[in-house]
Parts: sequence; structure tokens; C-alpha cells
Amino acid sequence: MITLKKEDYKKIVEHALSCLPEEACGLIAGTEENGVKEIKEVYLLENTDHSNEHFNISPQDQLKAIKDMRSKGLVPLGNWHSHPESPSRPSEEDKRLFFDSKARYLILSLMERDKPDLNAFIVENHRDVSKDPLQLV
Repeated sequence: MITLKKEDYKKIVEHALSCLPEEACGLIAGTEENGVKEIKEVYLLENTDHSNEHFNISPQDQLKAIKDMRSKGLVPLGNWHSHPESPSRPSEEDKRLFFDSKARYLILSLMERDKPDLNAFIVENHRDVSKDPLQLV
């Protein structure tokens, strides 16, 4: 299970809407205790590909975020990105790029702009993707 504060959910949605028609992206950081990952920091980063079908985060932005996480005593938990025109499920490209079984991959669908749909996913064996319960707190 992974938890996300409602205000951070709103932050992700607002950023993703502001990036349309491109995919938005970022990183998530927090803590893990007794199998529950708690997101305590959401990083809103630039999609350097400027595409509505995929995203890329610059290494410099990733490094800056990692340094900030460390300074706050947080650990990287994964990343998030939006799907402007498709459901909140991993695309074939997403599955190809998901590789860390410890990470959580959050996908926000904006197919219905007034009903954003956010889900968390985990990957096992470099290919088997499943939902991880996401709780807004």
C-alpha cells in the first residue's frame, strides 16, 4: 500500500492539467514502514520530451530532487506521470521502462478532465505489473 496526501494529489492534478497536451511527470519521496509507503514529497518536474505519449526527466532535475530528498531524510519511492488521453494503466512503453520492484509508478489519467484517475503500480520480474493500493489521506 502507498499513501498520498490529498493536497499532494491536487498538486499533481493541477500540474498535469497545466502541462496539457503533454504528459506531466515527477518523482515521489517519503518513508516506508511495515510495508506501507507514505509519500511525503511530490516533485513536479519537466517532461523534457514535450510529448503527449511519453516522458523523460532530465538527469540534472533527478539529481536535484534526490539531493532534496536526502536533505529531508526521505527516500525515493518512485515516479509519477500523466496520460492526457488514455486510461490510468501502464502503456507498453511504461511496462518496458518499469524496472525497479521497490519503486511505485503512479499514473494519472486525464481522459475525463473533471474526473482525474490516479493509480499506483508495481513491477515484478521486469514485466509483471500489478496495482498497488493507493490511499488518499
